[in-house]
Amino acid sequence: MSFRQDYLSALPQLTAATAPAAALALFRYQAQNCLPYQEYLTALGRDLRQVENLADIPFLPIEFFKTHAVRTAANEWEPQETFLSSGTTQQQRSHHFVREPELYRHHAARIFERYYGPLTGWTILALLPSYLEQGNSSLVAMVEHFARESGQRQPAFFLHDHAALVQALGEAKREANRKVLLIGVSYALLDFAAAYAGQPELLDLTVLETGGMKGRRREMIREELHHELQQGFGPAGIHSEYGMTEMLGQAYSFGDGRFHAPPHLQILLRDPSDPFSVSESLAAGALNVIDLANIDSCAFIETKDLARRHLDGSFEVLGRLDNSDVRGCNQMAT
Repeated sequence: MSFRQDYLSALPQLTAATAPAAALALFRYQAQNCLPYQEYLTALGRDLRQVENLADIPFLPIEFFKTHAVRTAANEWEPQETFLSSGTTQQQRSHHFVREPELYRHHAARIFERYYGPLTGWTILALLPSYLEQGNSSLVAMVEHFARESGQRQPAFFLHDHAALVQALGEAKREANRKVLLIGVSYALLDFAAAYAGQPELLDLTVLETGGMKGRRREMIREELHHELQQGFGPAGIHSEYGMTEMLGQAYSFGDGRFHAPPHLQILLRDPSDPFSVSESLAAGALNVIDLANIDSCAFIETKDLARRHLDGSFEVLGRLDNSDVRGCNQMAT
C-alpha cells in the first residue's frame, strides 16, 4: 500500500499518544510531495533531518492558500471539489482543493459524533446566509452531510426565511428521541434571536455559532455575543465551532468558550512577533494548527489567530493578529 492509503487507514484510530509520531511522518511526506510547502522550506534553509519534534516543524503561513495551489502529490490527482473561504469582493479568497470530498464529510461527522453522539439523534437546522450566497463553502458541505446522515424530515437551510425556520424548529422539537441543533453565522443568529426573542420554539435548543459578522454588524467579544444570543435562545450556554476553509477538521466549544479538539487536530502556540518561535508549552500566543486529516493539502498551518491553551488541552481563541482579515468560522475575542 502507499503511504497515503496506510496513513488514512490509521487516521481514525489515532490517539493523543500516537498523534505526534503520525504528525512527524506526515510532515516528512508533505515536505517532499507538496510543492508550495517544499519551496517554502527550501527558502527557509530548513534541514528536514533537524525536525525531531512538533515544535521543530515550520508551519505554512495561511496566506499561501490564497496565492498557491497547496496540493500534496498534485501530479497524482485532480480536485473533485474546491472550497473557498468567505470574504468580500475586495478580498482574495483562500482555495482548498479536495481530492476526496467524502473524506472531508466523513471525517467531520466522526468529530461531531465524538462530542455530540450519533447524527441520527439530531435534527440539524442552519442559518448560514453569507456562506450559501458566496458558494463553495466547506461549512455548508458539512451541514448538508450532517442533515442527510441524520435522516431528518426538515430541510437544513433557511437563508433569510425566519418564519419557516421557526416552524421547522417547532416541528423538530415535537419529534421524540431527537435533539435540535441550530448552527449559524453570528450575525444571522443575532438577527433571528432579536426578531423572535421569547418564542418557545427558540428555547431548549443547542445553538452553535460559527463566528463571523461579515461586515453586517460590529464585531463583539465572545461574552457579549453569547449574552445577546441568550436573550433570544435562553440561558443555556451557546456552543461554538472552530474551523476554517484550509482545514478538514473542527474543534467544538460547549458553552464555556474553550475549544476541544480530537487527537488528529493539534495546536501549538508561537510568539506573535516571531513565527519560528513555536512551543508545545506556551500558554498564550499565535495559533499554529496541525490538521492530520489534511493529507492532500498541507497539515501544518500558521494561522492569524491568537489563542490561550489550558492544561487539559483545550484552547480559547482570543482574537486576530493586527492587520489580518476578519474571517470565520469562529474568531471571537475574549
